[in-house]
Amino acid sequence: MQQTDVAIIGGGIIGLATAYRLLERFPGRKVTILEKEREVAQHQTGHNSGVLHSGIYYRPGSLRAINCREGKLAMEAFCQKENIPFNRCGKVIVAVTSDEIPQLERIFERGLANDIRCERIGPERLKEIEPHVVGVQAIHVPDAGIVDYRQVTERLAERFKEAGGELKTSAKVTGMFRHDQRMVVQNTAGELEARLVVNCGGLHSDRLAWLSGTRPEAQIIPFRGEYFELKPSAHHLCRALIYPVPDPDFPFLGVHFTRMIHGGVECGPNAVFAFAREGYYKTSFNLFDTLESVTYPGFLRMAWRHWHAGLNELYRSFNKAAFVAALQRLVPEVRDEHLVPAPAGVRAQALTRDGNLVDDFLILENDLVVNVCNAPSPAATASLNIGKLIVDKLAPRFE
Repeated sequence: MQQTDVAIIGGGIIGLATAYRLLERFPGRKVTILEKEREVAQHQTGHNSGVLHSGIYYRPGSLRAINCREGKLAMEAFCQKENIPFNRCGKVIVAVTSDEIPQLERIFERGLANDIRCERIGPERLKEIEPHVVGVQAIHVPDAGIVDYRQVTERLAERFKEAGGELKTSAKVTGMFRHDQRMVVQNTAGELEARLVVNCGGLHSDRLAWLSGTRPEAQIIPFRGEYFELKPSAHHLCRALIYPVPDPDFPFLGVHFTRMIHGGVECGPNAVFAFAREGYYKTSFNLFDTLESVTYPGFLRMAWRHWHAGLNELYRSFNKAAFVAALQRLVPEVRDEHLVPAPAGVRAQALTRDGNLVDDFLILENDLVVNVCNAPSPAATASLNIGKLIVDKLAPRFE
């Protein structure tokens, strides 16, 4: 049986960032990544919109706020070092009507508390930044940016392997058990005995936690984020990042415009319940995934609490005109003919049994396993700092 010091499950950006940080701090250790797909970054990382988040939305003092701010700086430094293109294009968060101003003010106060460079602006300044946007007031966040997280992850994989790490693809984890104070990780590429295990399984992180002997506090419920893309003739309608004021009672940021690092403008997402954990299409269906979600008490309680917002999202999913109308609140010149379908993503949303969405990173550990059970946005932005945080948890077991 092959042996390793640390087995990391998951070849997304969190798994690769953790592996990179681990060999950076402990060179010479044997580290193995197990990825069930044939290539890295095939799920949440590879379907990411590419925003370098500033951290303005997050509760001050939370892991999201702390790791986003520090992680963004680390990500920009890594990209500069590796000649990976990124752009601090800035973003605006726009109050379209006066009744949205109190919530906009709360976001601004969070930004100040999180030490984010941000500015309250009126309609005139908003027009200077984004000429085609309408709004009564806005927040300008100049340091928000864009990058290609798939490219970042692939580069992390290269550096990890150059440092002596082993990346095993087509290695789906099927079981784990203890053996002589080590963990045996059963996978489709063969059994692996590890001194320590890190679960960065994303959409399947809760299931992997159960396999490791940890009872997670929440279950993953998948939500599909559906997008359109502006045709080249309409690219001028968006210069950078344009966001609405989010609904404080709903866990998503609303339909927005995102300038992409390689060109083009993405519009969305529309967030709907996915009938499969890897359900990237409206027709995607997995009976086990669906039954697991719809019989979970937390999902039923959340659905009852947010049924109206959920129906609106579902309506927009099947009605392009409704999707266009949501975009027109921000940019009235957008038309149906400007939009073409773009690839969707799936968000792994952790949900507690009482129906509350876990709004921060959730990391559970025992003596042999660290489980990253919830890594919501801004996980990609913060990935290098999250990797450092996980290595800090592992370090006492090495030293």
